[in-house]
Amino acid sequence: MGFKMGIVGLPNVGKSTLFNALTKTAAAQAANFPFCTIEPNVGEVAVPDARLDKLAAIAASKQIIPTRMTFVDIAGLVKGASKGEGLGNQFLANIREVDAIAHVLRCFEDGDVTHVEGRVDPVADAETIETELMLADIESLEKRLQNIVRKVRGGDKEAVQQERLMKQALEVLEDGKPARVVEIDDEDAKAWAMLQLLTTKPVLYVCNVGEAEAADGNAHSAKVAEMASAQGNSHVVISAQIEEEISQLEDDEAQMFLEEMGLSEAGLDRLIRAGYELLHLETYFTVGPKEARAWTIKSGTSAPKAAGVIHGDFEKGFIRAETIAYDDFVELGGEGPAKEAGKMRAEGKAYVVKDGDVMHFLHS
Repeated sequence: MGFKMGIVGLPNVGKSTLFNALTKTAAAQAANFPFCTIEPNVGEVAVPDARLDKLAAIAASKQIIPTRMTFVDIAGLVKGASKGEGLGNQFLANIREVDAIAHVLRCFEDGDVTHVEGRVDPVADAETIETELMLADIESLEKRLQNIVRKVRGGDKEAVQQERLMKQALEVLEDGKPARVVEIDDEDAKAWAMLQLLTTKPVLYVCNVGEAEAADGNAHSAKVAEMASAQGNSHVVISAQIEEEISQLEDDEAQMFLEEMGLSEAGLDRLIRAGYELLHLETYFTVGPKEARAWTIKSGTSAPKAAGVIHGDFEKGFIRAETIAYDDFVELGGEGPAKEAGKMRAEGKAYVVKDGDVMHFLHS
């Protein structure tokens, strides 16, 4: 299990260029005019993790299978999208299907690339998109509140719960705040998720800067960083232009190019890491002579639930998990030596899997 991140933003901010670079395809047409992306493009990329390569080398695994992340390139939103302006309704529906939003903001100056508002102001751009998503949520909630009146009057417990949550969301939205600021109890979490509100999606601001500013950012990206911090959201600085260039190079050449630009890693790595942190995701590994494989789970996942990511039957028939910490596996030189040193642990149903655990599940 990876996760699905929707790439959104105003037209001509570099969404499709970034998507092409990240997925190493030309599936999304990058053109200097609005709405060049008519249908959402979906691309899967392997999640880079140096730990997986090291584990595979120690175990002499024949195959390396990383976990995967899905990017969805969603066409540019414009002011009025919540009312169907541009291609608004279609794209708002696409956003509902992703786990998180990567909001690409134009933080570069370039007279040859037109801006839909005629100026470069990433904070204002972010507010434009956020406003459209909030307006869409308000409209959706108002309609649904009208539709459940009869069930509420009839004492339907589920409808009463939904009405309460919808009114909570509506109150903050009408106050100009996204629904993600509403604090939800555990008992309401499932019903809250079913509302599928656009502004509950975690947001990662992607500051698209020029090549020369990729290492340290610029004044525009600094303003975005302040905004993200105030909101409790995340941000990364990336040059889509650089990412597009290195996507065409071999690994060794790409690394040399990055070093010349003063960068220690590709933007893809930073973007995925920030996405993982945003969604509170972790990775565990299964390692053997046939394959070394990475699996993505939510932070706080129990051993049976982690086993279920591999196969549902593993969760249902879970007996125990034989677990070795990544550092112990590497330091001692594999499963056998770790077991001899007493570093392999038998964990039961209550065990919470830790990032980097190397695991083997026993099941009925």
